[in-house]
Amino acid sequence: MTGRALLTALPAATLLAACLAGPAQAHPHVWVKAKAEILFAPDGTVRAIRQHWSFDEAYSAYITQGLDKNGDGKLTPDELADLAKVNMDSLPDVEFFTIVKVNGRKQEFGTPTDAGLIFENKILTLNYTLPLKHPPPKSRSFGIEVGDPTYFVAFEIVDAPDAVVTRDAPAGCIVRVNRPPKLADDVAQKLAQEDITATPDMSGYEVTTRALVACP
Repeated sequence: MTGRALLTALPAATLLAACLAGPAQAHPHVWVKAKAEILFAPDGTVRAIRQHWSFDEAYSAYITQGLDKNGDGKLTPDELADLAKVNMDSLPDVEFFTIVKVNGRKQEFGTPTDAGLIFENKILTLNYTLPLKHPPPKSRSFGIEVGDPTYFVAFEIVDAPDAVVTRDAPAGCIVRVNRPPKLADDVAQKLAQEDITATPDMSGYEVTTRALVACP
């Protein structure tokens, strides 16, 4: 079980298919409620994003089967450490399902830190810090996009005041979150009929959430 990844190479649907119980399921296969903290350095540059991804209850239950090593009915961060490592080793293959642009330029990521899993109220949450590899100075415009363009995983930046926040940002910075529109019923029905091994054509559909941080 410790070799099972939550989100390993999800665009290749057959890899996750081995981890899912039962018959083929509709797209998306996994739902993730996401939050993000934009971490600023003392000089006003964006240095990293602190990601918080909470998986849906059914997937949380399935992926954690057998991980309660001491049989006490609880899952501790230590018991989840191997699973967290597997996923952090895998996420670079899909660019962390994250696009970051500073002043309009796409950024590369460094090595993630402070990764860990927490299981609370039947929900598994992955937390980790994703640093920018070469943080540019004067981050007046910072854009982040979180999502899986293949819609194998449905990411949703939660509709809450703390959905996207800044830490140690210069005075006057503001955050604006743009969520994708709900898919039309006929599109959702078509996706529900897709085989689990198929990669649906999502061109023309917006399925990722964007946030913009603007600073004076």
